[in-house]
Amino acid sequence: MSQNFENIRYKLIEQQIRPWKVCDLDILETLHQIPREQFVAPGQEVLAFIDTKLPLPGAKHPNQVMLEPKMEARILQALKPKKNEKVLEVGAGSGYMAALLASYAKSVTTVDLDPEMVTLAKSNLARVLISNVTVEAGDAYTGWGDQTCDIICISGGMPTLYEGLKQQLAIDGRLVAFIGDEPMMNAVLVTRKNATIFTEEVLFETYIPHLSSAKVTKGSFVF
Repeated sequence: MSQNFENIRYKLIEQQIRPWKVCDLDILETLHQIPREQFVAPGQEVLAFIDTKLPLPGAKHPNQVMLEPKMEARILQALKPKKNEKVLEVGAGSGYMAALLASYAKSVTTVDLDPEMVTLAKSNLARVLISNVTVEAGDAYTGWGDQTCDIICISGGMPTLYEGLKQQLAIDGRLVAFIGDEPMMNAVLVTRKNATIFTEEVLFETYIPHLSSAKVTKGSFVF
C-alpha cells in the first residue's frame, strides 16, 4: 500500500470514524490493516475514503453500493466476532465487510444473489490474502443452511427482521440488521440470551435501501 493511501486512511479513521463512536482500538487497527481501496472499482480508490456510499463494480442497480466507512466500522464494533465464532453475512457485495469480520472470526460465509458480486468478492478477498471466507451464490434473506451461527451481519435493509434469521443465532450470538422503511431506519443489534429471549439495541438511525429477495416484493441491493 502506498504512503499516500496510508495518510488518507489515517485521516479517514481519525476524522470520520473515531468521532462516530468507534473507540475500540482493535477495530481501528483492523481498519488500518484491511485495504478498503482494494474493494472498489478501478479508478475509485481515493473515493474509498470518503464518507459516502459507492457504487459496486459491475452494479446493475444504482443502489448496489458499499456502505459508508463509518457505518461499516460501527457494525464491526457491535459484532466483533471472537476467534472461535462462525459468521454469516447476507449480502457479499465487494467482500469488504466479510474481510473485516474475517479478521476476528474462525470462519465467514457471505452470500449474494448476484453471481457477478460473488465473483467480485472472491477475487477481492483472494487479492488481500484472506482465506477464511466462503462466498456463495443464493438468497439468504430468511437464513442460510441448517447450522447455527454466532454472528449474522445483514448488509442491507429489511422492513422487518425475519424470525428465521434470529432462530439461526446460537446462544449468545449477535445479529445486526437495518430495519424499517423510508425515510428513516434503525441499525439494530440483536443478542440471543437463551432459546426464547432476545434483546435489541438501536445502534444508530440511517437509511439503507432494502435487500432484494424472491421472498419479498419490494427491495434493492445495498452491501
